[in-house]
Amino acid sequence: MKPTLMWSDGAQVIYSWTLFALLQLSALERQIFDFLGFQWAPILGNFLHIIVVILGLFGTIQYRPRYIVVYTVWTALWVTWNVFIICFYLEVGGLSKDTDLMTFNISVHRSWWREHGPGCVRRVLPPSAHGMTDDYTYVSVTGCIVDFQYLEVIHSAVQILLSLVGFVYACYVISIFMEEEDTCKYYFICF
Repeated sequence: MKPTLMWSDGAQVIYSWTLFALLQLSALERQIFDFLGFQWAPILGNFLHIIVVILGLFGTIQYRPRYIVVYTVWTALWVTWNVFIICFYLEVGGLSKDTDLMTFNISVHRSWWREHGPGCVRRVLPPSAHGMTDDYTYVSVTGCIVDFQYLEVIHSAVQILLSLVGFVYACYVISIFMEEEDTCKYYFICF
């Protein structure tokens, strides 16, 4: 016997798929731009987020509250990560957006938006010293409508908002599943 929700199962499935689609599209969009900028720490986080969102949707559709609990715990971690990214790009608390923290100190790459933001004009300047052609400090970017750090902050803010909606929905679904489990007189018949 599957748990009954306050609205029809059709509406619950539509809401679940809509939320799933929004979470996945925003995470995939962010993943693409992090790949373009060789931002390895966010790439890893986005990959894990995509997997856990799929797990949460599976738990909702298949009535598996443990999977949804994993999703809610991950959502709290995901919100924390996105708050860190906001602090990183706004340089709060001694963090600097010019460090190689997001690339695990593997490369000198930065946010893709740094050179390709809306309205940005990119010019490669000749290096002043011989042998320093791989350094990105010789790229001049002018005319940006929005600075790259604010685009990154907007991405993280959208992730936080969608995650909070997903968290509230997951808590609601867990409470419905647990309520139904408590009202089941014969456990072996219910599951």
